[in-house]
Amino acid sequence: MKALIVYAHPEPKSFNAALKDRAMATLNELGWRVEVSDLYEQGFKATADGEDFTARADADYLKYAFEQTNAAKTGDGFAPDVAAEIAKLEAAELLILQFPMWWFGFPAILKGWVDRVFAAGVIYGGDVGMFSRGRFKGRRAMLSFTTGGAPETYGPAGLYGAAEVVLWPIQNGILNFVGYDVLPPFIAAAPSKVGDQGRADLLAAFDARLRALDETKPLFFHPLEDFDPDAAWTLRPGVSGRTVAQTRDGEGEA
Repeated sequence: MKALIVYAHPEPKSFNAALKDRAMATLNELGWRVEVSDLYEQGFKATADGEDFTARADADYLKYAFEQTNAAKTGDGFAPDVAAEIAKLEAAELLILQFPMWWFGFPAILKGWVDRVFAAGVIYGGDVGMFSRGRFKGRRAMLSFTTGGAPETYGPAGLYGAAEVVLWPIQNGILNFVGYDVLPPFIAAAPSKVGDQGRADLLAAFDARLRALDETKPLFFHPLEDFDPDAAWTLRPGVSGRTVAQTRDGEGEA
């Protein structure tokens, strides 16, 4: 079993680093072979541009997804840093994204990793498939992140809104989009405000989550079969919305 941890924090002494280290230790103990992409240490380029390809199908006009698809066809068309990350991703049965929640989403370097590495023609699209027919169907992915706010702020009555709503673009629009079974996120709330014992408790809870991976039920997302491609990919008649984003006539779990 192989796991990939993509770690995105600029401070090696951060609590995110502690979570990353705990995941490495626990997964290794459980028999996983763990690889880490430390994006800041690698100096990973966050911007998607023409330099991501060894050759261009159209040197005069950059259509990024088209060039990704072309690079996938040639077999060696991606820049070395992109190709290396794609290889890590393809080898991993478990993906953990470890990051601080900044502005309700990823740090720019991690968003750039997704933009450049989740490449059209390799990770999604065309014959590769998407959503419940996606490339990584049967593999697992989870978010592990820190917040500045208390847990209650990410609740249904909280100032920031329910965590599942905040995380929908990532958990559905990125991870489910490419076929992963998305595990519930691990949220280390306000580690800077809970003291040493509070941080120790968070690390212990993360350890327990990792040890229970096989018993953890993935989040629910509607399969493609629930949508009608002839009706602009809307829910088929008789299918009730069961997510925070898909509802019908006010129904659903939002």
